[in-house]
Amino acid sequence: MGQSLVQNYIHIIFSTKHRQPFIKPEIEDELYAYLGGICNRMESPPIKIGGYMDHVHILCRMSKKIALIKLLEELKSHSSKWIKTKSDELKQFYWQDGYGAFSVNPSEVNVVTKYIVNQKEHHRKKTFQEEYLAF
Repeated sequence: MGQSLVQNYIHIIFSTKHRQPFIKPEIEDELYAYLGGICNRMESPPIKIGGYMDHVHILCRMSKKIALIKLLEELKSHSSKWIKTKSDELKQFYWQDGYGAFSVNPSEVNVVTKYIVNQKEHHRKKTFQEEYLAF
């Protein structure tokens, strides 16, 4: 076979350090766009990015050229540096060390996308910790 076909859909979740509610409505869209730009640069096109005040969800099609840990390092380090420039309140911003990464069946991409879109509604009923443990 002369060419490779890879379609690895990954649902990535990571939180702010100590689950601090730093991701306020006035910055979330810009943060999600910034994270999407990193995904694109890493040849892992984002499908949906969203989250809540203390964590983000990224659904992307993972590049066949890089390891998952490399994508996470790029996402977390660059976005952390960027977000600190947005206001004095965010100068103490850090991401938590850990993360969750879950493979997604191509037939379930729409389900995960809807889940990410509905994060605000979802977290009216369930905390991030409860959500994460359910995964």
